[in-house]
Amino acid sequence: MAEKFLMPKLSPTMEEGQIARWVKNEGEDFGAGETLAEVDTDKATMEMTALAGGTLLKILKAAGDTAALGEAIAIIGQKGEDITALLSEVAANGKSVPPAVAGGLTQPVDEAKQDEAPKREEATLQPPATADGSVTNGRMIVSPIAARMAAENGVDLKTITGSGPNGRIIKRDIEAVVSGQSSVVSGKAQHTFIPSTIVGASAYHEENTSKMRQVIASRLAESIGPIPTFYLTMEIEMDNALELRKAINASVSEDQKISVNDIIVKVAALSLMKHPFANASYQDKTIRFYEQADIGVAVAIEDGLITPVIRGANLKGFLEISAEIKDLAAKARAKKLQPEEYTGATFSISNLGMFGIKEFTAIINPPEAGILAIGGAAPTAVVRNGQVVVRNIMNVTMSCDHRVIDGATGAKFLQTFKQMLEQPALMLA
Repeated sequence: MAEKFLMPKLSPTMEEGQIARWVKNEGEDFGAGETLAEVDTDKATMEMTALAGGTLLKILKAAGDTAALGEAIAIIGQKGEDITALLSEVAANGKSVPPAVAGGLTQPVDEAKQDEAPKREEATLQPPATADGSVTNGRMIVSPIAARMAAENGVDLKTITGSGPNGRIIKRDIEAVVSGQSSVVSGKAQHTFIPSTIVGASAYHEENTSKMRQVIASRLAESIGPIPTFYLTMEIEMDNALELRKAINASVSEDQKISVNDIIVKVAALSLMKHPFANASYQDKTIRFYEQADIGVAVAIEDGLITPVIRGANLKGFLEISAEIKDLAAKARAKKLQPEEYTGATFSISNLGMFGIKEFTAIINPPEAGILAIGGAAPTAVVRNGQVVVRNIMNVTMSCDHRVIDGATGAKFLQTFKQMLEQPALMLA
């Protein structure tokens, strides 16, 4: 019997999803457990699978369309079934069938042609194409499939001139770049600059926020509002830690080399084991203490940031931590992380030192009680034993949830963290 296929809940914080692409086409059969479509959630691109076999009779939400949880996105059943009543029911609920799939059964969707068709929102929001075809009024038009392919292949969309309608960057443009036949000239897109004599307020454009950006805004607003936060900053000499890294990297292969951040994750995890209140969370009537240190490591991606979790970091060595971070970061940038890989951290670390940032404060990710903001280590003149010497100094700021961590508790945690980095042998104590 034909039935509506509803948007499932694919991540713990998901409220709606965007169809990245349909794996099955209209009229195509599928078996139990087969993937029907890929869906962009607030955190990652997830596979949407069928619980039982059947036929994809009608696609109600095309690639690029967004649907709320429980909203019909397709009709499935057996070949030849009459779906008129279901289509009428969907229309009556205010969920009209997209023009690309309206009417009765269609031929299987040609992905290339589907990619070339601009979304209805883009057609109405965008002004006519400018000399640089892929950017109109400061906004780049990219099909969902092309955006996904670009992320997977490390392609910079800003260097591409789109060949689709209104200069839209589509699938074939990314394929051309990957195969070395890009429409880019000398590695850069061709731009035409026209001097302006307009005086007054700047023109602007608005874009819909991504699902990830909406969740980031909601979570951080939740953090900065009800959570009483205070900050502790400490200077740490990193010379011995840098020597430790150098010694380890001299004995391993190129792909196994560790970063300073890998050492920081390990030291933070060991420090948390010595200070239970820093590895805890406020639960209204209780405080939850965690037995292991599951460290969330902030990773910048195209839509914002995400914090993959290193489980039991206190029990792992530098090489294992380094390999996990590299693997999870790659999956995060490809939007392939599974929910269990980015939820449930007990403490987080945000490191901006590689961007030249000396010091900053980070916002706590609830329900965690703390987060470390790591600045870059830089040669600095300091006084030691009455002499001016140069040391590599790193500034660290800890954001603390005062409901769980008191000032002295946070200070003692940072003291332990500092001692282990300055005297790495203490990690063995």
